[in-house]
Amino acid sequence: MTRAGAHIELTAKEYALLEYLARRANEVVGRAELAEHVWDESFDPFSKTIEVSIQRLRRKIDEEHPQKLIHTRRGEGYILTTKETDANV
Repeated sequence: MTRAGAHIELTAKEYALLEYLARRANEVVGRAELAEHVWDESFDPFSKTIEVSIQRLRRKIDEEHPQKLIHTRRGEGYILTTKETDANV
């Protein structure tokens, strides 16, 4: 994948996570939905796997850019958007 012409290496899970968020761009996607579509049914809902994966993905695609793409909506989930948002990151 690339952003602003720079090549970004993603793991299979990071790619699957980004792809799912992109398919639902501009919509808030909850943890349960991400777990169902990116991880398997045996996913532990109390695990910090989603948060850690989002954090790693942010580091790779957002860290060097002033416009952030992945935002957190506390208590709701995550949203991939280029719009200004009132999300809590």
